[in-house]
Amino acid sequence: MIADAILDALADVLGRRPVLQGQQAVGGGCINEAQRLDTDAGRFFVKTNEAALLPMFEAEAEGLRELAAAEAIRVPEPFATGTAAGWAFLVMEYLPTGPGGGEAAARMGRALAAMHRHNAERFGWHRDNTIGSTPQPNAWHHDWVAFWRERRLGHQLDLAARHGAPRGLIDKGRRLQEGLEAFFGDYTPVPSVLHGDLWSGNAAFTAEGEPVIFDPAVYYGDREADLAMTELFGGFPAPFYAAYREAWPLDPGYGVRRTLYNLYHILNHFNLFGGGYAGQAQRMTEQLLAELRT
Repeated sequence: MIADAILDALADVLGRRPVLQGQQAVGGGCINEAQRLDTDAGRFFVKTNEAALLPMFEAEAEGLRELAAAEAIRVPEPFATGTAAGWAFLVMEYLPTGPGGGEAAARMGRALAAMHRHNAERFGWHRDNTIGSTPQPNAWHHDWVAFWRERRLGHQLDLAARHGAPRGLIDKGRRLQEGLEAFFGDYTPVPSVLHGDLWSGNAAFTAEGEPVIFDPAVYYGDREADLAMTELFGGFPAPFYAAYREAWPLDPGYGVRRTLYNLYHILNHFNLFGGGYAGQAQRMTEQLLAELRT
């Protein structure tokens, strides 16, 4: 039983084997299954997937620890990973969530700005991970534009070509790769620790109104990449953006680079789900190419 393996894994961390009191399926997104385990040692949030995806969970756990090291914003504490009965699992702290509100959203904006001030000397990370279930290469690089060209935009275009994306999208994407320097001018990003997949579904508030972020795809990169994704798929509340900008103002070129950074995620959605994301990616690419001609 996978529950027994999870309790055994928790015993290694807690010093005793918890007694299972109940379990309940909960929403775990479109990639993994998830459940809440109730034990005499507290509640735990557990993600499961096929055993071959254990490295994905191990990278996620390490990413949560990387974000926690910034000491800026709450993340669930990871407790254990492992496999059993053909399944991989990740056991984390269970955090009941509440409705938040304007002040809570502003607190999240300030906390994210503080997290982004946690820096590295290079761009990338010491290990690869995943964005959704797509492999995300993170090999270190001193040049941010080259990193984005090769490990982000180029990687997703390569996958899209293999997944049957329209030739026009791929050709225009390659032209965009060649002109990336033009989007940066005198703007020089610093390597900030990034959540990496920060849409509104991966952020919440505890019952006490404390901001919390989860399901990361961590690496060190331009903080604008995190901010850009917060504006996809519904966006965050206005007080979040006002507080972030007050804590750390954005460069005037962000409005254009936002599309460049979100193109990565739209291409990834095409690679994961297909459908109309190819058309959306092509429109974004054409918009960016038009900026190169102005």
